[in-house]
Amino acid sequence: MDDVEFMPTGQSPLQFHEGFKNAIASDGSSAKRETDTMDTFVCSSWYQYRYLSPNYEKAPFDPEEAAYWLPVDSYTGGAEHATSHLMYTRFFTKAMRDLGIFDDTVAIMKQHGRDTENIFDEPMLMLHNQGQILGEKMLGHFILAEGEMKEKKFFARKVTVINPEDAPSDFDGVMGEIVRRTENILRIITPQSISSEEDEQEVGSQVVEVLADAEIIIPDIQGKCNVNQLKHHLDVQRMSKTKGNTINPDEQVKKNGTDTVRAYIMFGFDWEKGGPWNSQGVKGPRRLLEDVWSIVLEPAKASSVAPVEPSAADIRQLLRKTHQTIKACTYSVENFRFNTLVAALMSFRNTLKEAKNTHLFDSEAWHEAIKTLLLLMAPITPHITEELWHRQGHEYSIHQQAWPEADEALAAEDEITIVVQVNGKVRDRFTAPADIDVKIAITQAKELERIKKLIEDKRLIKEIYVPQKLVNLVVK
Repeated sequence: MDDVEFMPTGQSPLQFHEGFKNAIASDGSSAKRETDTMDTFVCSSWYQYRYLSPNYEKAPFDPEEAAYWLPVDSYTGGAEHATSHLMYTRFFTKAMRDLGIFDDTVAIMKQHGRDTENIFDEPMLMLHNQGQILGEKMLGHFILAEGEMKEKKFFARKVTVINPEDAPSDFDGVMGEIVRRTENILRIITPQSISSEEDEQEVGSQVVEVLADAEIIIPDIQGKCNVNQLKHHLDVQRMSKTKGNTINPDEQVKKNGTDTVRAYIMFGFDWEKGGPWNSQGVKGPRRLLEDVWSIVLEPAKASSVAPVEPSAADIRQLLRKTHQTIKACTYSVENFRFNTLVAALMSFRNTLKEAKNTHLFDSEAWHEAIKTLLLLMAPITPHITEELWHRQGHEYSIHQQAWPEADEALAAEDEITIVVQVNGKVRDRFTAPADIDVKIAITQAKELERIKKLIEDKRLIKEIYVPQKLVNLVVK
């Protein structure tokens, strides 16, 4: 339609087109056509371009900004983004390319020496679909139900929630965990079946109907309680308000702090797989932040600050761990392995806790290690690292600093452990210099007492050496 007017409100122009909106139904009555005809994903299919320069008025986006940032390096979202949204944004990008909207951007890219061949054939260079954080497994209330049995069903006049450890050895009623609740009907798993021999119900399972006027006692809840407050067992499944297994992030932040919650979400789950929430799992990341705060700010023990220079071997060891951690964290970030990133930081934390109470404290290697620790933690825990960065006297802001680069020479081990196999089965190990020659490695492997006994009187078919890892002797 040539007379459609597009307005800056973002509303569908068909909504204001009387000729389109008003129609006649098949029975001759008046009808209204649907005017909201665009899928939700369509509206966000080119936002990565407008976000570059939202106030730019000469074109949809500033070509200078686009020449620097595009195409999008990494795109992440739920499973629906792998189909619906990605399909739309690919269409938009290819259409914009064919219409010449990227021509100015491509020209600027070429001026800066970038290879522009097929550069706008796809909107994103990499796709990562994140997993889903599931609800935590939750035990149902353990109850004592008092009442009477009628036709295989127990009718409860009183229900008391107790700690399972306080369960009485002898109770005239129904006792056990609520595994399912449908309004006032409870399914209880009992420590022992109270059903008669002719009862065909599941052994250890009992249906309890809570009477309308029943007394319900839940120690954690003050005042009068009702049946809807009784909690039933929940296995690991998707979070849902109706299931009562949702986790409120605001409550978690209030209780543990933003950085702790961020660190737990990164540490507790594989990015692409997800997994069930674990209320106890937050303790590890919280302990990490507490330890780092202590390592950076609290003084070392008096015995460790004596004016004695640390040995070259100790310095070498701390520098090695520092640069090995940089390597590990860099790999984890680039491959969306945030759980292994936090694990590497925890290992580095342990090293620094031990080093702090030695003569390494306050050495040049120590200060490099502390600075590196904060930089590597910054993307995961931005608030505490900014504060510690400031207290260390560094320039604002830690989030404007370059990511550390690992020195391969400093990260290299001086000694390595080589596994020795015979016909593919591990039989022994030995320690050797990291740069050990292949012939020397095989010779040392064959001279090990256990290996000698296994290969003597046998014909050596093949000698295999995997550098810095293993020797495999194939015999017959």
